[in-house]
Amino acid sequence: MDTQQRRSGRWKLFAVIAVCAAPMIASYFTYYVIKPQSRTNYGTLIDPRNYPIPDLGSTALDGKPLALDAYKGKWLMVQVDGGDCQKACQEKLLDMRQLRLMQGKEMERIERVWLITDDQPLQTMVMREYDGTRLLRVKPELLKAWLPTEAGTTAADHIYLIDPRGNLMMRFPKDADPNLVKKDLSKLLRASAIG
Repeated sequence: MDTQQRRSGRWKLFAVIAVCAAPMIASYFTYYVIKPQSRTNYGTLIDPRNYPIPDLGSTALDGKPLALDAYKGKWLMVQVDGGDCQKACQEKLLDMRQLRLMQGKEMERIERVWLITDDQPLQTMVMREYDGTRLLRVKPELLKAWLPTEAGTTAADHIYLIDPRGNLMMRFPKDADPNLVKKDLSKLLRASAIG
């Protein structure tokens, strides 16, 4: 073989090696240098080990004790608000109802819970409109220590998600976009064999 053919053969070998190694080099460069920041969830993930359901001193509307963990085994969408339930409260109740319905055949795995933080009587129309929502009266001082909030918000501004094992695991932002919440719920239900 002459020198010209050797050189040509080496260049072809280097070209093949470069083509094969390029995707791996690009992936390392992207991961370690560019560092992708995107996340796939809309809600804020909460470490569930730090937030098991505490004793909230909760009762049903008739005053009989009823603990939130009575609904263990299902995914719980939880909202917190007073009994007078103004516009923002009713919008969250509507969102929770619609989000559950949007899950189709998976909707039976989800319960909607309204934690009522006072002794105000509930409006009959609100109770009828959101029939199927579990209603529990709780002691508000016990909620403050349990439900984390975003800066400048209260627990009443959020919808929370509790996993079937009874651990708080996600908080949705104030005035959450129902379409993005739906995506999170759908992903969780697909990925989870429990609940």
